[in-house]
Amino acid sequence: MKIRTLPVYMIFLTMGLIDSVGPMVSLAKESFKISTTIASLLPMLGYMMYGLLSIPTGLLQDKKGKKFIMNLGLSIALAGLFIPIISGMSGKMIIDHSSLSQFYKILAAILMLGAGGAILQVSGNPIMRDFSEPGQYSRNLSFAQSFITVGSSLGFLLPVIMLRAFGLDWSILFPVFAGIVLTGIIWLNMLRIREGNDTDKHATVRSCFRLLKNSYILIMVVGIFIYCGIEISMSAYVPILLKEKYNVSVEKIGLLIGWSLFYLPILSGRFLGAWIMSRIAPTRLLLFTVLFSFLGFTLIFSNSFVLTLFGIFVIGLGFANIFPLLFSITIEYMPDHANELSGLMVSAITGGAFIPPVMGVVADGASIQTAFLVPVVCILYLLFVAVVNNVHVSKNRSIIV
Repeated sequence: MKIRTLPVYMIFLTMGLIDSVGPMVSLAKESFKISTTIASLLPMLGYMMYGLLSIPTGLLQDKKGKKFIMNLGLSIALAGLFIPIISGMSGKMIIDHSSLSQFYKILAAILMLGAGGAILQVSGNPIMRDFSEPGQYSRNLSFAQSFITVGSSLGFLLPVIMLRAFGLDWSILFPVFAGIVLTGIIWLNMLRIREGNDTDKHATVRSCFRLLKNSYILIMVVGIFIYCGIEISMSAYVPILLKEKYNVSVEKIGLLIGWSLFYLPILSGRFLGAWIMSRIAPTRLLLFTVLFSFLGFTLIFSNSFVLTLFGIFVIGLGFANIFPLLFSITIEYMPDHANELSGLMVSAITGGAFIPPVMGVVADGASIQTAFLVPVVCILYLLFVAVVNNVHVSKNRSIIV
């Protein structure tokens, strides 16, 4: 890791803050005494911004450059985080159960944090290509994605640590996140970025959506949508599963268990992935990781606490490199359309807005364990994507045009 790339990795850490809305679902459900379906509005609103903003951001980036876009995303995220802070939700939250006004302010903050995260994803993922040697993009992106996992982990770890050490509640996340984003803004503007310029022709909305006529691109974009939905669903509902099925307290230890068995394996796997990808072809690794994840889901449906925990761990390890693999394989397929592809694929992160509410409805209507059938169906699609990529490579990408 070169010193000059450290600010870029800081941006990736900031991107991970939006993923903290996953554990916020269980925290909000417990604090505000609301249903699982209502609590799932947190990731829904945050990740909806990916669908709304990613393609326009990709087009603007094509004209203004990646550094401008990263500054824009950080500024919007910072503004959103100040909403709960100035409303008194900064570690000593006094909950008013007579109304949901506090919850709505948190929703507004998550909406803006999601907008900032969407904008950052569009610029951050392809900018790693500007810092990568030929053939090293998949490896470097996987390593950078590990910093996103560090940011995501804060949503699990900080509430537990702050409660035990200082008696502060989970709203301490907002001032801490604001400090991280502000640091990112300062550090980014100390960095000189020499951006790649692949083409003199500017991208348009039409040129973005025209790429979806390529069935390979369409399959990969849907794969991103599905994967992001499953990951956020896991971070949101694993603590609830542990609480409702095994009576594990969410704020005291459930979040910590959820992190150590899900996001810690993701973090470890992404650090290792940078090394593994220098030895195993990305498409082959994609197939292996999806199969490994599917194995983990089968264990969750056991009635054994130990097997359930092991299944969560296996899923986390399997999930580690799916996103960077899907993203980098697609960019390498059409590098001349990096900005358009980045906009399309980041817009697909909106899967995090749709799949968790579906799980919430199933959980409220049936049971939390039954709700995990939703990601099982989704993982089968990712298995299809992995098989397509391996066949695609073996036939020199000639079977899908």
